[in-house]
Amino acid sequence: MQDNATEVTAAGIARLAGVGRAAVSNWRRRHADFPRPVGGTETSPAFALAEVEEWLRRHRKLAEVPLKERVWQQLAGHPDGPVTALVHAGCALLLIHDRPPVWLDISSGTDERLAALLPTALDEVLTPRVPGTARPGRTDRSRVNGQNPVNTQPAATPVTPATPATPATQATPATPPTPALAIPTAPRLLPSVPLLRGVAELAADRGARPTFEFLLGRHLDANPRQYTLTPPDLAGLMAALVGTPATVLDPSCGTGALLRAVADRPDRRLHAQDSSPELAALTALRLALHTRAPVHAAAGDTLRADAYPGLRADAVLCHPPFNERNWGHDDLAYDPRWEYGFPARTESELAWVQHALARLRDGGTAVLLMPPAVASRRSGRRIRADLLRRGALRAVVALPAGAAPPYSVPLHLWVLRRPDRTHAQPELLLVDAGRFTAEGRGGPDWPGVRETVLDAWGAFDRDGGVEERPGVARSVPVIELLDDDVDLTPARRLPPPTDTDGAGRLADVRARLDETLRLTAELAPPPAEPVPSAASGRLPLTTVGELARAGALVMRTGGHGGRARVPVLTDHDVLAGTAPSGTLPESEEEPVLTEPGDVVLPVLGGGAVARVVDDAIAGAVLGRNLVLLRPDPAALDAWFLAGFLRGTANHRQASSYASTATRLDVRRLQLPRLAPDEQRRYGERFHALDAFERALREAGRLGEQLVRGMYDGLTDGTIAPD
Repeated sequence: MQDNATEVTAAGIARLAGVGRAAVSNWRRRHADFPRPVGGTETSPAFALAEVEEWLRRHRKLAEVPLKERVWQQLAGHPDGPVTALVHAGCALLLIHDRPPVWLDISSGTDERLAALLPTALDEVLTPRVPGTARPGRTDRSRVNGQNPVNTQPAATPVTPATPATPATQATPATPPTPALAIPTAPRLLPSVPLLRGVAELAADRGARPTFEFLLGRHLDANPRQYTLTPPDLAGLMAALVGTPATVLDPSCGTGALLRAVADRPDRRLHAQDSSPELAALTALRLALHTRAPVHAAAGDTLRADAYPGLRADAVLCHPPFNERNWGHDDLAYDPRWEYGFPARTESELAWVQHALARLRDGGTAVLLMPPAVASRRSGRRIRADLLRRGALRAVVALPAGAAPPYSVPLHLWVLRRPDRTHAQPELLLVDAGRFTAEGRGGPDWPGVRETVLDAWGAFDRDGGVEERPGVARSVPVIELLDDDVDLTPARRLPPPTDTDGAGRLADVRARLDETLRLTAELAPPPAEPVPSAASGRLPLTTVGELARAGALVMRTGGHGGRARVPVLTDHDVLAGTAPSGTLPESEEEPVLTEPGDVVLPVLGGGAVARVVDDAIAGAVLGRNLVLLRPDPAALDAWFLAGFLRGTANHRQASSYASTATRLDVRRLQLPRLAPDEQRRYGERFHALDAFERALREAGRLGEQLVRGMYDGLTDGTIAPD
């Protein structure tokens, strides 16, 4: 049964129909029977999803709404908000995953019956899987305080740590932590029942776990500014550095990426906390779907209101918030966690470091993602010095730029160990993986980063030192670091990389540049010949939308997820003419794969660009903000199509403009109606122009490489000035 209360925006309608938002605006103006808004605002109206689906079918603009899109639109348009809907969906998926017969039984009747029976069924599943889950019938504090319905937390209940230990005395928090999950009551569940039935249908095809990952990934992708994500490759590296711990804590869990990376053994005990109640709830459900291990999860400010004061974990993994001024400096001056010094107001990251050490057993390991400034700021030098003297800080790893947000900054990993003995001559491992930065926006060379970092850490952890690798790794005696600055930036402490053949490499670059410049001159187009005025009549035009309806081409839009480790063609790759460099959130969503002869266009930014897919990029996944046109070779020449779609005037008339962005409605792009032979004539000329453009780009890249190499060689003494 379709939920008439579910709303959808113009952007959601465009996704359902595979068109741009401009097309939806046109439908509203041209069709008197288009559904009327039922909510939203004047500038961003919302429509009833059921009415929109019916209208699209009636006008033959949509044969059938795909199940995954219908479920997503139900979730996105939920009357209580998408996060509440996602939590309810996750609870139902966990029940489907663990006890499918129970779900089949309670879902076989009316919506009211399902809503009435579901809380009890969820209690039986969630209570053992997520210890501390608040049960129905207790005080709903969020209703009293008027908070978002997702924060349906009861009065605080103690969270039992997995590993007993002597509790630490701690400042009394003003707001105590609460359980991450509260089992929703029947009245809260009733509006979600149509969504839950759709989710169950989707899970029957995909599985419960992939279904939740798909919905969570789509939600995160739709709200990129609200969440700071830890990329899967980075999470995997951090998990590998702590080995195989039995008890793991993430005190700033976010979406649970770090704990998910270690949740592959049923005997592990996982502890999570986040200041955002919605993230704590989503993490608890995500982990419960990925592991049989118990998941202890709490919502609350970790530094002010630690949910696990007595925990002594084997490992702590943490991607803390960066550069926080309001972290509790004024409230926590006498907190016993500051064994290595009271952090300055500007050193919130060093507060997280000491919290992680305080929650470790003796000999336990912590890995934290840190901004590079923490390694050198003068306000933190006393704490850094004490961490070194006592052997708590064991390694600092400089990651390549693009490893995690903010992608322009090369972040650091700090590896810490709670001292269980005194080191006679302590040393610090410094690793610089900056050389694995990849060109474009596809992120670093993760296999190279992983091998370099784990090899260095493994040798250092086993032998107490590593063989020096200039520019890459070195174990530095602590005494060398205890100067006035206590600067732990790896690049400043490592010997420069040796380059015995710098001049030879530059000679090779120069030879390639000469050859490319010669080729560029050969490919330069001949002088332009004007068309005689008598022959310059306007050609009859058609649009991409008309060609799509006639079957002359197929139009596809880029996805929001796909299979792991498949290269993704991004809008940046299309604009720059480079190889696929992107990644998408891992999900079971079927990706759009490029084929030779496809034409790909970016829809944001206003650039008049269209790229024909060749063998080098065929098979890549179509990324976000891209549209793919697959012409029928019998009706359309690919180069003819791409060439005319690049016209500046063509793009201008097909674009819509917002205050900060330009969006292209690909269906409105025009091209002339020409016979196949005439298309091929144009196509050959456009193909030649594309080859000339590629040669110019390659010449520019080689020129920049030659200039930079010459500067570096002259300044570091590997190249003579004469």
